[in-house]
Amino acid sequence: MNTVAEKKPRLTTSAMIASIAGKGQRVKAAPFGKALVELAANRPEIVGMTADLAKYTDLHLFAQAYPERFYQMGMAEQLLMGAAGGMAKEGLIPFATTYAVFGTRRAYDFIHQVIAEENLNVKMCLALPGLTTGYGPSHQATEDIAMMRGIPGLTIIDPCDALDIEQAVPQMAAHNGPVYMRLLRGNVPLVLDEYDYSFELGKAKRLVDGDEVLIVSSGFMTMRALEVAKALQADNIGVAVLHCPTIKPLDEATILAEVQRKPRLVVVAENHSVVGGLGEAVASSLLQNGVAPARFRLAGLPDAYLDAGALPTLHDRYGISTEVLSQRVKTWLG
Repeated sequence: MNTVAEKKPRLTTSAMIASIAGKGQRVKAAPFGKALVELAANRPEIVGMTADLAKYTDLHLFAQAYPERFYQMGMAEQLLMGAAGGMAKEGLIPFATTYAVFGTRRAYDFIHQVIAEENLNVKMCLALPGLTTGYGPSHQATEDIAMMRGIPGLTIIDPCDALDIEQAVPQMAAHNGPVYMRLLRGNVPLVLDEYDYSFELGKAKRLVDGDEVLIVSSGFMTMRALEVAKALQADNIGVAVLHCPTIKPLDEATILAEVQRKPRLVVVAENHSVVGGLGEAVASSLLQNGVAPARFRLAGLPDAYLDAGALPTLHDRYGISTEVLSQRVKTWLG
């Protein structure tokens, strides 16, 4: 008797057009580029800069709208950050873009010494954060938050979706000092508009409530947390989701209040290594304030060089897909 194996669709991914949007999910195209173009219409001091990656960070929209205010620095991330610092010293507000791996790893000393030490008004918007590309460790910025958290005075934003990005851009420009935003580009999911949410720099906000589990999350892992909350409703497991789009300064008051509000399993979910990211920041805050939840777990990326491959496969492999994260939460609940 002959049998034919069922063929599964071949999964593909691209570092250039990587999208975390699920099939049929609502998206907005290039929310960062469009928000910056709109803001710059009445802010002539805003300039756009990139290291040969305008198209792949959505800054090409700014270049088209304001060519005289756009600077293509070539494949030279140190030059990008150094020049951005110089422009900020002259009163401009540079929005500098590249990939997160290049902007943080290659240009760290320039960010630290040229920009942050002098508290210059540079806004770094760096794409492909964490596991948002399948191109392997050369393109996966899984440790960027750990690196950037160590820089005094630097504000760090990890937006969840298109709404977060659109609302963060003008607040970044209004903030006096350097800002690092993990940039989601291309077709970005639109999620938070369903939860009466608005971005507020430095603030964490509860999106849904639940009695058994509290997920503290940032970036697209807030989207995953909301999906987990819906999935676990079928098992009568109530999941609260606290979205923390600002990693530094951390909204410790809201996190502490939410953890103490009722006894629950506390899970920190992030698209970043478990070393040095939101999870460790939350754990440190809880311990320093004498708050010790009975059960505390980290749902982040492992302390390892991750594989290359299709994003859905990698998200399953490393425990940050909705299905796998749901199973992990149920296991932790026992």
